[in-house]
Amino acid sequence: MVGPWVNAHMLVMLRCGVAIDTLSNMEVLFEGLPIDTIDDMGGMVAAIERNYPQMEIADAAYTYQKQIDSRDKTVVGVNKYSTEEELPVDILHIDPELERHQIERTNQVKERRDKGAVSESLERLGEAVHGHENLMPFIIDAVNASATEQEICDVFREIFGMYRDPGVY
Repeated sequence: MVGPWVNAHMLVMLRCGVAIDTLSNMEVLFEGLPIDTIDDMGGMVAAIERNYPQMEIADAAYTYQKQIDSRDKTVVGVNKYSTEEELPVDILHIDPELERHQIERTNQVKERRDKGAVSESLERLGEAVHGHENLMPFIIDAVNASATEQEICDVFREIFGMYRDPGVY
C-alpha cells in the first residue's frame, strides 16, 4: 500500500538531492506495492472510494495480530517477557478552572482581533485551496490575523467536506 513510508522515503530522497527521473527509479521505489492495482482502479481517489486502502490496512492489522497471537512474531512485553505486575497509569486531569481560564482567554483574543482581517485571510485561504498554490503562506496569514485553528479547519471542511469512515470491515 502506498502510504507514509513511501512518502517519507521520497521526501528523504528529494531532500538529499536524489532525483527520481526515470520510470525504473520509480519501479525500484515502489517495488512490492500494489501500484498496478491502484492504477487499474483508476487512481488513489477511486481506490479510496472502493475502500481498498482501508481493507488493505485492516487485512494487514489482522495478519499482524494473528502472528502475535501465534507467537510467530515477538512483541516484548506483549507475548514475550511480559509481567503479571499491574503498573500504575498516570492519567492527566485538567483542572476545570484552568479550562475555564483558557476558554476565557480565547474569547478575549476573538473579541480584540481585527475581525475584518480574520475574515479576509480566511477568504484568501479558501480561494487558494481552490487553486494550486502552496497553502502555508495563507494559513500563516490567517494565524497572524488571529484566526483560530477551528476557523482555519472550517475553511477546509467547507470546501472538501468531512471524511466519514464507511465502516466496511
